[in-house]
Amino acid sequence: MRSSGILLHISSLSSPYGIGTFGKEAFDFIDFLREAGQTYWQLLPLGPTSFGDSPYQSFSAFALNPYFIDLRLLEKAGLLKKQEFASVDFGDDPTQVDYAALYHQRYPIWRKAAARFFAAVPADYDAFCAKNADWLDDYALFMALKDAHDGAAFTAWETPLVQRDPAALTQAREQYADDIAFYTMLQYLAFSQWERVKQYANEHGVRLIGDMPIYVAADSADVWASPQLFCLDENGRPTAVAGCPPDAFSEDGQLWGNPLYRWEDMAADGYAWWCKRIAAACRLFDVVRIDHFRGFEAYYTIPAGAANAKKGKWKKGPGMKLFKKVKEQLGELPIIAEDLGFLTPAVHKLLKATGFPGMKVLQFAFDPEEESDYLPHNFSHNCVVYTGTHDNDTINGWATQSPADVVAYAREYLQADENDSLNWCMMKAALASPADTAILTMQDLLGLGSEARMNTPSTIGANWQWRVTGDCINSWLAGILRENTRIWRRLPPEAEE
Repeated sequence: MRSSGILLHISSLSSPYGIGTFGKEAFDFIDFLREAGQTYWQLLPLGPTSFGDSPYQSFSAFALNPYFIDLRLLEKAGLLKKQEFASVDFGDDPTQVDYAALYHQRYPIWRKAAARFFAAVPADYDAFCAKNADWLDDYALFMALKDAHDGAAFTAWETPLVQRDPAALTQAREQYADDIAFYTMLQYLAFSQWERVKQYANEHGVRLIGDMPIYVAADSADVWASPQLFCLDENGRPTAVAGCPPDAFSEDGQLWGNPLYRWEDMAADGYAWWCKRIAAACRLFDVVRIDHFRGFEAYYTIPAGAANAKKGKWKKGPGMKLFKKVKEQLGELPIIAEDLGFLTPAVHKLLKATGFPGMKVLQFAFDPEEESDYLPHNFSHNCVVYTGTHDNDTINGWATQSPADVVAYAREYLQADENDSLNWCMMKAALASPADTAILTMQDLLGLGSEARMNTPSTIGANWQWRVTGDCINSWLAGILRENTRIWRRLPPEAEE
């Protein structure tokens, strides 16, 4: 069935308190999607962010970002008083997330909520802790120890803690019991609020697409708790790291810095960690998009300490063995494969074997000298088309920054004259394409330029900050989107009545 949706991260929602949350604006956006005839809401990873604020570098592959906890809902639950947060400065620009302000201001407020929470613990709290103990216990201890070490990476902690000496861990759990309980509480609150968002979305015909990075952060509870699964030395430091080789877009390649997996060791226990991770993602979302899917066929390994990605090399990944085991354990799964980048015949073969839909990005399509798999007339049905992703500029920004001949060919292909809005012409091409699913970005729907770009890869300092103002998401825009969705036969059946 043909369908469509919108990419907008939780952090980009409007709210009075510095960042989008699991509160009122999330429910309002679901109402907007329903009014606009959309089937999907796509989000970036929901994990707690670390230095650089990237949702792709999280302290945990399983936890939720506590910044997304809505303070007004805590007030409603009796955990906060409005005067404790209403006048706090979370940043002075409603179109940008000020992560430094959030870091300094949110935690004292949450501590006030914790005092009231533990004075009257909810009846389902112990069940939540028991259900999630296999990751939550390590995560809460990890975060408590980070606080005790002024935020330092775990590799800088005392050796017994780095190496997880049982006696040292027992002592730490006793010494930092209050902080461990605090971080456990934050996860309970985040999951409780998120589950209500997901339930509301599903009840109103909206399905949630969530992003799952292939790698985890070097400084994460995942690496600290399971060092045997990663390429590390005895001190927990990576011996090789992930990235991408040099290409036309990057002379030095991309140096991501994530530790690589010990795939042979993972295979020995039936890829148990991956089965657990994918199962958790499928509980959070209705559909899971796996980032850097080609890394399962072959991955790029760079020596630890390298200044750039030039000296890396390709090694074979687990391939179909992993996905066969996942399907044995979990059944058929709703997964989208992010199959962008340098693709070989072996990657195409793996994608076909899984049956997962791949991705097409229209901004990559318009080389006037070469035929492109990203041009809509070359699409198969089993794919998801995007005008751009979180790593791309907006369409209007792309049109400004791209070579003139590329933009000229795009206008020619899209039959857009100088008076036509290129963002709408490209979005209509996505909706009209043969792809089963089309995903548009909120920035492009609003006709914004490069100021609204979510991320510029291989840069830090100005990413992940964009937010939409509340008055932009309205019935007028919903009506325009709904009409275009109807024309290209992507309305869900219930919306056609």
